[in-house]
Amino acid sequence: MIIENKVAVVTGAASGIGRAVAAELMHRGVAAVAMVDRCDAVNQTAAGLNESIGKKVCLMPFVGDVTDDGFRRAVFDEITKKCGTPTICVPAAGITRDKLAVRLNKETGTAMLYPVEDFLSVLKVNLVAPVYWALETVGKIAESRRARGLKRWAPPEHVEGTVIFIGSVSSHGIAGQIAYSATKAGLDGVNATLTKEAIYYGVRCAVIHPGFTDTPMVRALGDEYIKQKILPQTQLKRLVRPEEIAAAVCFMISDSAMSGDLWVDAGWHPQAA
Repeated sequence: MIIENKVAVVTGAASGIGRAVAAELMHRGVAAVAMVDRCDAVNQTAAGLNESIGKKVCLMPFVGDVTDDGFRRAVFDEITKKCGTPTICVPAAGITRDKLAVRLNKETGTAMLYPVEDFLSVLKVNLVAPVYWALETVGKIAESRRARGLKRWAPPEHVEGTVIFIGSVSSHGIAGQIAYSATKAGLDGVNATLTKEAIYYGVRCAVIHPGFTDTPMVRALGDEYIKQKILPQTQLKRLVRPEEIAAAVCFMISDSAMSGDLWVDAGWHPQAA
């Protein structure tokens, strides 16, 4: 799939992997990027990228809740109206609510279970929301094809679109991340199913699994934790750079033969507990 002159939607775009993906897509010649995030900082991020790129790209920042159906539809309607049908989607927004699944209160002897409300919050942002941003993309492409008199996609055509889900090495299981790990593993099942359906409209799907990446989410773990628990188990002895994830995402978009999963983990191999 050719990235140049396409319209993209990236969530979690104010910082971290989402910002890096938006920047890399700009460098590779997209016509427009809808940069979506829940915080106002996405406006400054978009302005900064526009200033740094040195060429005109339509960056449209949107501030809102990625789990809100009305907000999602409004983003797609506006970007479609102003820039054309989005054919690239990278739903990168994510949260963590890390706690041990079961903790024993040493004073009372009572077991404390991972809070249901935290599990549901992580599930909604990290799994349900990416699915529906992906489905919105496929839906817009399906509508565009119908308007052009096209039905089932055929191999002689160019690939119409690509969805890249952001998984994680946590899908293999990490202590303290029962909710986060579940959502990232769940994206594999989503991808395996949607990729079979979406190709009817010429849309490819894939999952990239980043390792521990130098983002605000990982830095929040603390330097000592990173030094003692992450770097010793990483072959490169450093965190993955967001730009490395972004480059891999663009590889997955542009190489139409690429499917399934890609691991960009800097050689991270967890030790047994």
